[in-house]
Amino acid sequence: MPIFISYSHANRDFVDKLAGQLVREKVHVWLDRWELSLGDSLIDKVQNAVQGAGALLVVLSKASVESEWCKKELTAGLFRELDEKRVVVMPVLLEDCAVPMFLRDKFYADFRTDFDAGLRTVLEGVAKISNASLAREVSADNHTDWSIASGYRQGQIGVFLTFVQQEKDQPYTVVTEIGIFPGPDANAHLETVLKESGKVKMRFAAVGALMSCLNAEADVRPLLKDEEEWVKELEFTGDSAGQKYQARIGVRRLGQDTGKDILGNTTAMVRNVFNHMKAVLNLA
Repeated sequence: MPIFISYSHANRDFVDKLAGQLVREKVHVWLDRWELSLGDSLIDKVQNAVQGAGALLVVLSKASVESEWCKKELTAGLFRELDEKRVVVMPVLLEDCAVPMFLRDKFYADFRTDFDAGLRTVLEGVAKISNASLAREVSADNHTDWSIASGYRQGQIGVFLTFVQQEKDQPYTVVTEIGIFPGPDANAHLETVLKESGKVKMRFAAVGALMSCLNAEADVRPLLKDEEEWVKELEFTGDSAGQKYQARIGVRRLGQDTGKDILGNTTAMVRNVFNHMKAVLNLA
């Protein structure tokens, strides 16, 4: 998901410098002058960008707080915060100005005297939404922390997903561990992706192959009756018939025994990872 930068064009030089630094740190940035083409509908493009952004960096200056356009972008971001119940608007203070009331209790990146210090604050903030391999999914009933890693075993790539799910107001935790292991042709394919595009896109390719398998199998829903690990092993193909994979899914419950069975949904968790990675990597 891109980071939308809301600013006044009076601060164009500062924003160009900030956006350039973010791009160097591999942050996907949406900046109007980079994205708009001759004849585009300004309102439609900006509205879609604000709705699809991972966050809004709002550059606060004397010019921007007086800008009607910037006020509309800020309002849209604040409505998203209320709707999604997460941080969407990230203030960037460029100079002393009349900070809008709804931003006064937010921690801001301060660029007034030290650009590098402000940049570090911005990078720390956007890391939470721009890391394709690490995230938290939150719902009304639970939250799930997950990570994806990779490594080698006897010359073969392994891709590993770990989920830790905590139900709201329940005295137990559910841990899911998935290992994805490619056959020779699939391993060669992942090696190529790793060399040409990096480890994150290589992991995404492996997760995509698993996601296709899980979709074909319908929902994979482990039923946990006791402390024993629930295990499912899968065999599936990647982009071509020769790209064979194996996966092992292991699910366990930890904590207090409530006397009730626990029904999980592995397919939904992997789908969330796939969609998160796809959005962060800005893939169609």
